[in-house]
Amino acid sequence: MISTPDNDNTSEDPMVFIIIAKAYEEAGSDGIDLHILLCAPDDDSAVRSALNALSEEGFLEADLDQIGMVTEVPVDEPHASAYQGALEGEVAIIRFD
Repeated sequence: MISTPDNDNTSEDPMVFIIIAKAYEEAGSDGIDLHILLCAPDDDSAVRSALNALSEEGFLEADLDQIGMVTEVPVDEPHASAYQGALEGEVAIIRFD
């Protein structure tokens, strides 16, 4: 019997995802570059949560460019605060206007 699974979803640390996106507040407007940090059990859940949070913030549309996991605790702002917020259950959205 195998005692350890073969996938990477066994980490005891929380899975904090970062999603790099461009979102639009109005049709035909220039997009706003975003980084979204959040905890989720898998990447599909992370994408759904990110899109729901963007919708709640008033964005009409979003292009999600990349998704990955944060492997080290960020030390520079604004990512350090966003990481802490993600650990506390928030969906942290960093805007680059």
